[in-house]
Order: sequence, then structure tokens, then C-alpha cells
Amino acid sequence: MQDFSFYNPTRIEFGAGKIASLDQLVPAEARVLVLFGGESARRTGTLDEVTAALGSRQVQLFGGIEPNPSFETLMEAVTVVRRDNIDFLLAVGGGSVIDGTKFVAAAALFEGDAWDILTTMGQNIERALPFGSVLTLPATGSEMNKGSVITRKSLQAKLPFMSEQVFPRFSVLDPVKTYTLPQRQVANGVVDAFIHVMEQYLTYPDQAPVQDRFAEGLLQTLVEIGPRALAEPEDYQTRASLMWTATLALNGLIGAGVPQDWATHMLGHELTALHNLDHAQTLAVVLPEMLRQRKAAKLGKLVQYAERVWDIREGSDDDKAEAAIERTRDFFESVGVKTRLGDYGLGAEHIDGIIDSLQSHGMVALGEHGDVTPEHCRQILLASL
Repeated sequence: MQDFSFYNPTRIEFGAGKIASLDQLVPAEARVLVLFGGESARRTGTLDEVTAALGSRQVQLFGGIEPNPSFETLMEAVTVVRRDNIDFLLAVGGGSVIDGTKFVAAAALFEGDAWDILTTMGQNIERALPFGSVLTLPATGSEMNKGSVITRKSLQAKLPFMSEQVFPRFSVLDPVKTYTLPQRQVANGVVDAFIHVMEQYLTYPDQAPVQDRFAEGLLQTLVEIGPRALAEPEDYQTRASLMWTATLALNGLIGAGVPQDWATHMLGHELTALHNLDHAQTLAVVLPEMLRQRKAAKLGKLVQYAERVWDIREGSDDDKAEAAIERTRDFFESVGVKTRLGDYGLGAEHIDGIIDSLQSHGMVALGEHGDVTPEHCRQILLASL
């Protein structure tokens, strides 16, 4: 295990009816901007519940944050914050809305071009507005971490940033709010959470049994409950387990003290920016062949993953690794997330543009060893057709 510093100040309020706790969580004199995505938050009554809980506070609404939150839309929110002296933000939605709120929180107090927040990956953030979240879609873990990913549509660029200044002060997690989600979003959430764990777990053995067992438990939980979450949308305990698993998958705990990969995410971001695939769809396409192409360097952990998560005990180490990769692909397909570029109308003719974009964003030495090059990514995409 490597040395590490772990810090996570986000308060979690978990359970049915917890939106009412906003009255205690948000400062009484706050001027609040509630940020949300589409009309589902209004249609399902969640927005009404949120505004009722905020009581007599000054509250404004800002909707329209996209599934891949855009720099352009978020800068409109920054204008509102500055114009109306907003001093507290509240995200109501899934990871995209929370990611976008993190950017608004930082950009509203940033001196200079806010795009620099992203080109420096957040290293220049010195302060941010306080904010909280009401989570309605379990997937990204953004409700309990310091990371965000923002798309600039005009540049076809999707870039991440991180800063301890943008941890949510609190997040409200009510599993009941997931009951009305479309099947596609639930399936995407299962896959997203699964691959978040994999990016932190499936690297190489590093004498970190606590982190390994924790990660393997989360993966096994997702395999167990993923299909049930789709088949029984109002099973409270299943949806509660999914919501909490997705949070734990990326709140920093299982990644503390271990090597991390994230090459699948970096390549997936290019697919989203250029071809507007859902984030989880890109990950489901990339991960199986990413593991196969890097099998030699990852063999020790692949065998451990095969044995502990999938109970694959027969055959050589190579056989176990191959079987685990295919079981992973089958799992994604079983919850309705396709795993081939062709499933999304993309072919070999699109690969050059993806690789060019990857290089233009400086993503030329990816993975836990920094040895995943654009040429490796090209071979992974070709194998993913």
C-alpha cells in the first residue's frame, strides 16, 4: 500500500424523505440558486419538494444543464450568480448537474478566463461558492467527491478538473427519487459505477488487501443488484444499495493508497465529445478491449478479479483473464448497455478523428504506468468495432 492523504468533508443525508433536511443544511439567510437538468425534476415533483424545504429563503431556479454539462450553459449560470449576488448553490439531479454546479461554484469567483479552470485541471482554483446536492440519479459519485467533467461544445472538448474547494457541503440521497428514472439511465448508472471501481482496482497487485476487498465487494454488489434494479424499479432496498454503491465507488476511499488507471475514461471522453454517446456507453465500449490489449501488464490483477469477483477457477492465468473480460462484457450487455462501436453507428472511419482529438488534449501517456499511447488507443478502438 502506498502512502496517502484522505479527505472528504461531504455530509451525507441518506433515506426516504430526507429532502426535508434542507431546511437545516442550507444557511437560513442564503440566496440560493437551484440548478437542474431537464423537466423531469419539475414533473416528478422533486423541485417543488426542494423549494418547499428551503422555506422563506430567496430561491431562483436555473434549468437546462445537459447530460454532458456544457461550458456554454454553465457560464450562463455564472452570469446569474454574479448578477444576483447568489451565495449558495444547490444541485438537483444526477452527476452531470452536480459536475456543472461544481464548475459554476468555482467559475463564479474565478478571476480571469473560466476555461483556464479546465485547461489546468482545477489547479488554479483558490475558492468556490458553497453548494450542496440532491441526488436523483446514482452513477458518478460526484455527490461525494471533488471531481467534475465539463464539455465545451464549440471546441468538441471534454475535460476534467479536481479541487478540494468543490466538495459538496452535503448531499441528500433519497432512493425513492430514482423510481421514475428511465431504464437507460439506471443501466448507465450501474455500468458507470462498475467502471469507476475498475479504474481504481484493476491495475497491478500492490499489497492493499483492504482496498481490494472493498472494491471487489462493490463490484459483486453491482453484479447482484444491477439486473434487479432494472426489473424492480420500486424495490427500495435494491435502489438504496445501488445509490450507496455508486457513491462509494468514487468518493476517494477505495482509491486511497493504490495505483489508479483512468485510461478508459480519457478515451471515453473523446467519444462523448465527438459523437455524443452517453458517458457509460463509451466506457462499456472501451473497457473490455482496454483490458485485453493490456492483459500482460494487468495479468496479476485480472486473475484476482476473475477468481474473486466472477468465481472463475479453471484454466491457466490467461484463460481466467480472458474469461473475466468476457464476463465483464456480458454483464454490461445484460443490463442493456451495448459494448461495440458499431452498436452506436461508429466505424473504422471515425477512429482517426478520435485519436487526433486525444492527442490534441495531451492524452498521450495514459494508465497506471503512463504507457498507454495514442497508437494503443487506436488498436483498442479497432478491436472494439
